[in-house]
Amino acid sequence: MTTGTKTQQPDAARRACLAAAMGLMAMGPSASRAQAPTPAFDLGALMAVLAERKGGEARFTEERTVGSLDYPLQARGRLTFQAPDRFARFTEEPTTESMEVQGNQVLLKRGKRTRQMTLDAVPEVAALAEAMRGTLSGDASALQRHFRAQVSGNAARWILRLTPLDSRLARTVQQLEISGLGPDVRSLDLRLVGGDRSLMLVEPMPEVPTSNPAPSVGK
Repeated sequence: MTTGTKTQQPDAARRACLAAAMGLMAMGPSASRAQAPTPAFDLGALMAVLAERKGGEARFTEERTVGSLDYPLQARGRLTFQAPDRFARFTEEPTTESMEVQGNQVLLKRGKRTRQMTLDAVPEVAALAEAMRGTLSGDASALQRHFRAQVSGNAARWILRLTPLDSRLARTVQQLEISGLGPDVRSLDLRLVGGDRSLMLVEPMPEVPTSNPAPSVGK
């Protein structure tokens, strides 16, 4: 039975979840091929391009601007995704930490400390995670449940602007702008209410081709 205190998570964990969730949206496999541009490139057309993705891995660099600090925060690491609902962010610098999400379960690790929680415990992250899954799987209806989506560009070079419809998410997130080349998301610009900002650049990692091992040679 869920208790009333479940939604009151420490601010650090809440921010970690938001950052990780945002970061995991910025993924795309470089091995996929973009569809040919259509006369009207809208949200449906973009989702069709992204729906080719079944999983992927990418490197990221992130710069966060926080109003209470005189300098931006830098982070580097790796992102992974596997359809339909499993994704993770592994931060390697400046500290080692991770966030892994599967279904409604979230696992946070930092050093030797581990915390397990549910997405329901942080409503704004739950809304964001559903939108993220919609983007990664090419599900426009899932995305539109929480965001007003505006698409510009074409299949080769596009921009997706997301404005929260969900009132809880709108108290934290002002706008999320994702840009990409074909099926690959290459940058994610998150602007938070109050002026804080996170800019993430993503470099998809090429898939390693699998091959059958060469037969052994008899002596």
